[in-house]
Amino acid sequence: MGIRGVGATKEEAFEQAAIALTAVVTDPRGVTPLEEVDVECEAPDDELLLAEWLNALIYQMATRQMLFARFDVRFDDSRLSGKAWGEPVDVSKHSPAVEVKGATCTQLRVARDETGTWLAQCVVDV
Repeated sequence: MGIRGVGATKEEAFEQAAIALTAVVTDPRGVTPLEEVDVECEAPDDELLLAEWLNALIYQMATRQMLFARFDVRFDDSRLSGKAWGEPVDVSKHSPAVEVKGATCTQLRVARDETGTWLAQCVVDV
């Protein structure tokens, strides 16, 4: 399944890609941002950093059995410091459709278009 984040900044595009990740599982509007989780990752380029970010979120979702609805991303060169806010999965509330297994390099792209808008996208395995 493809996910895509679009934003005025690279940070916003990564945050929107994370919301798209949640949307694969459930409607993000139904997830209450109660608990904060810190996420740190690093990669040699923006594309691999996007995959690392999404995979770090997938790991947090799986190990904490949580869904996330709000994100904050900051870059320091090749390092990403992020925060995700969410709540524990409640099957009756969230009706999760699938479990995301991981972000892949398929269609992996982070770039600015001619208008200056940022795009962050890839395919995730479900």
